[in-house]
Amino acid sequence: MSKAIFTAAITGSIHTPTMTPYLPITPDQIADDAVRAWNAGAAAVHIHVRNPETGQPSPDLELFKKVLTKIKSRCDVIICTTTGGGLGMTPEQRLAVVSAFKPELASFNMGSMNFALFPLLERMKEFKFPWEKQYLEFTEDLIFPNTFKSMRIFSNIFNENGTKPELEVYDAGMVNNVAFMIERGLFKTPVYIQFVLGILGGMAATVQNLVFLYESACRQIGEKNFVWSVCAAGINEMPMCTTALLMGGNARVGLEDALRVSKGELAKSNADLVEKIVRIGGEFGIEPATPAEARKMLGLKGLDKVAY
Repeated sequence: MSKAIFTAAITGSIHTPTMTPYLPITPDQIADDAVRAWNAGAAAVHIHVRNPETGQPSPDLELFKKVLTKIKSRCDVIICTTTGGGLGMTPEQRLAVVSAFKPELASFNMGSMNFALFPLLERMKEFKFPWEKQYLEFTEDLIFPNTFKSMRIFSNIFNENGTKPELEVYDAGMVNNVAFMIERGLFKTPVYIQFVLGILGGMAATVQNLVFLYESACRQIGEKNFVWSVCAAGINEMPMCTTALLMGGNARVGLEDALRVSKGELAKSNADLVEKIVRIGGEFGIEPATPAEARKMLGLKGLDKVAY
């Protein structure tokens, strides 16, 4: 049996409360859902936080502290904090969580892009909270900024705090950016790459695109110099994650990326999505790595060296 790292992206900053009643909002809900995902086979969880009253994405460090400490007190899952934050947050807001809590792993976006969610408005007529409509509309004129200067500053903060970057690659040019950062000594190999597919503004979620990104990374970075995973938006989540597993990669699922566990059926928790991808992997002889095994695979510093 081979092993794969399964990650659950618990709440994210894309979906809004109107879209599903099962989106974790409060620190307790986020922590509970993370522990359920761990029980289902997730070795890692990707954490954003939200205003517990409105569900709006938030950079509040007190909310992060509550979530991180609650999860750590109950299980040994790897916690990957966001530095993407919520759309429109400043670089300082996005990066503060790394300096404050020194997590084992944190997301690191590998280039600027249009990050568009506004087509989701076509499916929604009423909203639970006024911010939702404004937030989605805002993305029609949004550039998600990750300049080379900001990436250099981010990499220095990550290195100072012993946090491994999970390199989020949405498009082919971002593979080149990873190679450049390695060449400049800003990233140590083997790096951990997450291919993110299906976001409007990035590459579409197709097998051809995933194969192209993987082969590009092999050519530019070197096959032995990276570990990789994939996540994909919406209905493409399970097909692309399955493809990644069959290609020898790892997989991320979760309510950040997709709200349905099957056609017409909302996932009631992240555990529903983790259980499904674990079952699919098992059909092909792929077992979920434990958090301890995933730490070795990724070269993480260990839960005893975080600051929460």
